[in-house]
This record gives sequence, C-alpha cells and structure tokens, in this order.
Amino acid sequence: MYLEFFGLSEPPFGLTPDTAFYFGNTSHQEALHTLLVALRMGEGFIKVTGEVGTGKTLLCRKLLRELAGDPSVVTAYIPNPAMTVSALHQALADELGVSSGRHVGQHRLMRLIGDRLVAERTAGRSVVLIIDEAQALPRDCLEAVRLLTNLETEKSKLLQVVLTGQPELDVRLARPAMRQLRERISFSHSLVPMDSQAVADYLNHRLDVAGYSGPRLFRPRVAHAIARGCRGVPRLVNIVAHKCLLVAYGQGKATITSEYVRRAIADTESLRPPGSAFKPWRMALGCVGSLFASAAAVGAYLLIGSD
Repeated sequence: MYLEFFGLSEPPFGLTPDTAFYFGNTSHQEALHTLLVALRMGEGFIKVTGEVGTGKTLLCRKLLRELAGDPSVVTAYIPNPAMTVSALHQALADELGVSSGRHVGQHRLMRLIGDRLVAERTAGRSVVLIIDEAQALPRDCLEAVRLLTNLETEKSKLLQVVLTGQPELDVRLARPAMRQLRERISFSHSLVPMDSQAVADYLNHRLDVAGYSGPRLFRPRVAHAIARGCRGVPRLVNIVAHKCLLVAYGQGKATITSEYVRRAIADTESLRPPGSAFKPWRMALGCVGSLFASAAAVGAYLLIGSD
C-alpha cells in the first residue's frame, strides 16, 4: 500500500526468504563460505544453527543458488523434515528424480537411491542433501540420514549432508545416542544476530533492492533503535521496518522517526514484555490527521500491522 508513496517497485521487508534480498552480513557470509569450502572438500556432514528468524532458510536458498551454477553438483532440498523414515527416503528419491513404483518397498527404494548416487559419482558429480529445520527430524530419521552417508566409494562419500536448524538441534545431537552422527560433523557454524551497523546496512540494502532512490529513510539513530528493539534478528527487523513504513505513509512523512519504531515494537507481540498489551488502533490513530491517512489506509494497517 505504501509502494508508490516511497517509490518502491516491491515490498522491501517481506518475510518470504527471497535470495534477491540476500544481505551478506559477516555471520551469513562466514556460514556460506564454510558450507562452500566444506562441500568442495567432500566433507560428509556440515551443520549450521541459529535462533528463530536469523535467516537459516534464506541461507539454504542462497546455497542452492550458488550450487546451481556448478554442473558438477546435484542438490536435493528438504525444507520440512518432520516426517517418517519412509517419507524421508521418498522425498530424497523425488529430489534426485528417482522413478519408483507407488508401493515400492523400502529396501528397493534404497537400492534405487544408491544406484542413482553411484551413477552421479561415475559421471563426476557430487550429490548434496540440504535439510532445513533439522531440529524437527525424528530420532529415527536422524539415524536414517547418518546411514545414508555410509554410501561411499573407496575415495569419497556418495552423499554430502547439510543440516540447518535451531539451537535445539545441538541439544539433540549432544545426547549419547547421537554420538555417531555428531562425530561425523566436520564443519559447523552458528548464525548470530546483526549489530547496529549491520542492521542499518541491511535496511538500506533491502530498500535499494526494492527500488528506493530517495533520501535515507532509516537514519543511524533510528536503525540503532530497531537493532536494539529487535535484538538484531532479521525477521523481527523486517516486521518492525514494515510497520514503520506503514505509519510514515499514514502520516505522509518521508522519514522514519524513533517514535514510529517505538510504536512498531510495541505493536509486535514477540517483542513486548510478557503480560503487556498494545492495541494496534492506537498506533493507527496518529495517522488520522494526515491527508494520507485515508480510511482505506488505516483499515489496511489494522489488518496488516497487528502481529
């Protein structure tokens, strides 16, 4: 709704992990570099963890785009691993283009997957399985993934695995029953939140990608307030920045103020202190006196702005 007002070609702070908006802050660039180097070295297991909203899925998709340009790599991506072992095997088979009958048994399916992995290696290609949200993998599926990496030639693994997940993944892997898998993880990285400068650069980067060409919308002090209030978490930064643009649009202002940030943070449930309450209409009332605060604008804010 505010795109035309700010001269934007698309929403700059959407929550969909769009690689066009990928911002290479230090932590993400280190993670991506670690993944690419480890995969080129032929390592069997690589792990990346990070809190909710730190950009793990976007990192996965960025990695997939990087690998897509390499004809010597075949990728398989499983974004939602909360499944049974048989479903996991079938998902891998589908990603690799393995044709199997509707009611094929697990032994037969594993044989077909193994044959495909051998064929890819014979053709000089490596196969990389990327599993996002790996903390949701049931224990038997984690064991199934480990067993898949037992497939190897005398010189190399037939399947490399990248696990990304929340810190709960580390907790699960620390259990004694998971030691065989844990000991196979040769490289790992933990994503950390952005600092204030990174948040300021992140906000400007996303605005640039979305086509913005005017004066700076988020000045350093405002960016610092967003970084502090959102704890440097990219997803929360997106939510608050989006709400700030809504308020600025409603008031006909071309810059974001610290007051807008305060309102946006108070309007975001995950950022409010436990037990506190905030009614989104209070935030919208500040827009009523402006020429730009039409009934449609306020109504849309009430529907979109509340978390």
